[in-house]
Amino acid sequence: MDISRRNFLKGSALAAGSVAVSGKPAKASADSTELRTKGLEVTTTVCPYCAVGCGMVVHTKNGKVVNIEGDTEHPINEGSLCSKGSAMFQVANNERRLTKVKYRAPKSDTWEEKSWDWTMNRIAELMKETRDRNFVKEEKIKGERYTVNRNDGMAILGGAALDNEECYLLSKFARAMGVGYLEHQARI
Repeated sequence: MDISRRNFLKGSALAAGSVAVSGKPAKASADSTELRTKGLEVTTTVCPYCAVGCGMVVHTKNGKVVNIEGDTEHPINEGSLCSKGSAMFQVANNERRLTKVKYRAPKSDTWEEKSWDWTMNRIAELMKETRDRNFVKEEKIKGERYTVNRNDGMAILGGAALDNEECYLLSKFARAMGVGYLEHQARI
């Protein structure tokens, strides 16, 4: 028997209508009667991958991430996530993720564990050395000397995951260091 599109739609409508008027309430089936996120701490955040700024909802239990999903109330993504955003759970919970600072000295072939205090002090020392070595106080342009107070040995790169306040502080820090090469990842 040949079934046309029209006959198929008529039959589907007839079947749906007869089920609707039969008076039997439909039962939804689910794996669990309770939500799997019930009782978990809920935090909203922004996906760090690109400049779009999709909203995410992170569920944690005892400080450990147990679920990440798109924020349905976020105006940008309205609950949907791309493949990278969907994989954020694996980034947070990965046995290969580094949780301690690893340092390899120049010309060394081995990595050693360092404390966060040592690391922050080392970064500050290297930044200070670079600034002192590359600081330009004055520049001669067309025979006249101008005060420029510029650090040509450093650049600072901002990112899309930074909010307005973080961008403001980063730019103030860059200016205080004399950095003229202040850029944003979206322009590169």
